[in-house]
Amino acid sequence: MKLSPREAEGYFAKPDADKTGLLIYGADAMRVALKRQQVLAALLGPNAEEEMRLTRLPGADLRADPAALLDAVKAVGFFPGPRAVLVEDATDAAAPAILAALEDWRPGDAQVVVTAGQLKVSSKMRKAFEAHPAAFATGIYDDPPSRNEIERVLTQAGLKNIPRDSMSALTELATGISPGDFSQTIEKLSLYKSGDATELTIEDIEACAPRSTETALDDVLNVVAEGRAGEIGPLIRRLQSQGTDAVALCIGATRHFRTLYACASDPGGAAQGIGKMRPPIYGKRRDRIVRQAQGWGAAKLQTALTVLTDTDLTLRSAGQTAPAMALVERAMIRLAMLARPR
Repeated sequence: MKLSPREAEGYFAKPDADKTGLLIYGADAMRVALKRQQVLAALLGPNAEEEMRLTRLPGADLRADPAALLDAVKAVGFFPGPRAVLVEDATDAAAPAILAALEDWRPGDAQVVVTAGQLKVSSKMRKAFEAHPAAFATGIYDDPPSRNEIERVLTQAGLKNIPRDSMSALTELATGISPGDFSQTIEKLSLYKSGDATELTIEDIEACAPRSTETALDDVLNVVAEGRAGEIGPLIRRLQSQGTDAVALCIGATRHFRTLYACASDPGGAAQGIGKMRPPIYGKRRDRIVRQAQGWGAAKLQTALTVLTDTDLTLRSAGQTAPAMALVERAMIRLAMLARPR
């Protein structure tokens, strides 16, 4: 049977130990691995490997030894409880062995759990699981995690007392980083808040979230917007060493100053304007942007956007010969000087 993404999320949380098997496939190996880890933990419990109730078989080995899967499925365990055989990184080359195991499966046998990369609709393995009355197949796609999925991960990590702003920040973070990075962030948060019953704050999340090139870019833009011209050079050198080019820096600066202009030009003031931003801005970053917008004012921000537009056009000009990053650094220093009160 084929499971839709919504149906799959429910099944991963509460798999049926009496079913024949499950195929999890998708282009992102990390997403597939996280779902496989979730379903096996729910199916077998925490001590399955120690109790020899989980057998792992590389999919590549089944072509040379197709009987290995059926032998593992039929093997009698020493410990009571549900059993499973995990076939990892399977391809259609392993399909004959997997199809034979599905056909010969009987109640009491170990459940067959298969992980694979992206599979076409014509895949023999995918067709077999989708057509089997007691087995399931589900594709894992690169969609951001749902609110329910994030809440499940937080609950499993023992994180409670999460206010609305912090949950929104976690949801935004989950859409911007890889599933593996998000999982590690939640693990860090769990350790960070161990023994601490207070609310999970934006500051806690920022302390545990991975620092990326985007974070370093934010550092540069905040320095520029706050008029700290002397700090610009070293920060730009660091960005450059991380692989950020001049055009990307100029685009990021333009986006930041457009945000400031949208806040500063709101009829209700910057504090009201920032509430209209999408996606929403939270925590210390929200307060910082309000302060920057109020300090600049709409008129000076228009000038800043003009400077950035001119710099962007110069960077993209065919006749431009000056070093690109030097042009951007000069524009950043000019903006920082403009930010200072006269």
